[in-house]
Amino acid sequence: MRQIVTHFTDNDLYTFSCQYYILETYPRSEVKYTFFDRNKTRYPKGFAELLREQMEGMRNVVITEEEIEYMTQRCYYLPLWYFTYLRGYRFNPAELDIQQDEEGYLSIEVKGKWFSTIMWEMPILSTISELMHEINGDFEKYDPALEEQRARAKAEQIFGAGLIFGDMGTRRRFSFEHQEMVIRSMKDVYEGQKWPGTFTGTSNVWLAMKYNLPCLGTMSHQLISFEENVSGIFECNFNVMKKFSDVFDGDNGIFLYDCFGDKVFFSNLSKRMAMMYKGLRVDSGNEEEQVEKIIEKYKSLGINPATKQVVFSNGLNIDRAIEIHKYCAGRVQDSYGVGTFLTCDVTGCKPMNIVVKLVACRITELREWHDCVKLSCDKGKTLGNPRKCEYLISQIGD
Repeated sequence: MRQIVTHFTDNDLYTFSCQYYILETYPRSEVKYTFFDRNKTRYPKGFAELLREQMEGMRNVVITEEEIEYMTQRCYYLPLWYFTYLRGYRFNPAELDIQQDEEGYLSIEVKGKWFSTIMWEMPILSTISELMHEINGDFEKYDPALEEQRARAKAEQIFGAGLIFGDMGTRRRFSFEHQEMVIRSMKDVYEGQKWPGTFTGTSNVWLAMKYNLPCLGTMSHQLISFEENVSGIFECNFNVMKKFSDVFDGDNGIFLYDCFGDKVFFSNLSKRMAMMYKGLRVDSGNEEEQVEKIIEKYKSLGINPATKQVVFSNGLNIDRAIEIHKYCAGRVQDSYGVGTFLTCDVTGCKPMNIVVKLVACRITELREWHDCVKLSCDKGKTLGNPRKCEYLISQIGD
């Protein structure tokens, strides 16, 4: 079968920024990731074997000098020595355990050094998504002309509504080719005339390189989930903010704050960190409620909220993004990252709801393992050991 992921940087930018952070802060750490299918999909017989074959093929996917040249220019906050590391990086399928039971349910565990295993999330998810759409016959029903027309209409709606907008749809895309078409269409529409909105680019590094676009992404929940085992639930956000800012010298200044809910974060957000970071990313909870909490917190610190960026990315579609934009009404610098509803909104096709999340860690190979969890502001996004989740929730309180 054809290899689905063939480009090393067919991956989200935050994978690379987080990998560099790990190399600088916890280079000896080891982790376990687990695959979660929120729709509890029963996969067709033999799917695990197909997926193993695809992951074995990742051994031959290495970074090119063209990709390095793009990243050194656009990702200026990554030092040159890091690209020497990437030149030597090889995907190691031995870090994966892929199984399928008799009922068809898929289980995947990724285990190894954190700086190495972090690279697997996007290849696993995008491959599973594309394989399933192909097996289900969605490719046969796909109408390229119709889908391009729909993508261009979405772009006109987005930019016409004044949205500051970028693609974040690699992990659950319909296919690589469809995501590329969406990016190409958005760029063509955006550059075709002047719009009140702004196209900020894509989180997919390879597509950003191919279409000469900005690349989006800073950090992921796993940094905070890991840190909770180091410094506790009430200090982990602050400590990641400080360490991340130190590692990137103030660049990459959008903080993803909801790993343990908004109460924990806002109770410990210092003025220094609030001023140091460009803004915050809203990835769970009711967006209108989160906007009000963000504005209130900035004001309490003596900071004008209108000077701060708020990135919305919680499973948005275009209509919902426009609603939020109207609600913000210039009180914050709102911007939007849309994923599944951009890269897998295909006629007659049901998107998947799959994630790969950190579930355990240890600081070095000599230390004991600890559970990693994510609580978020949405109960449906809570992941990890249920007993630990219950304990932390009891510590946070209402």
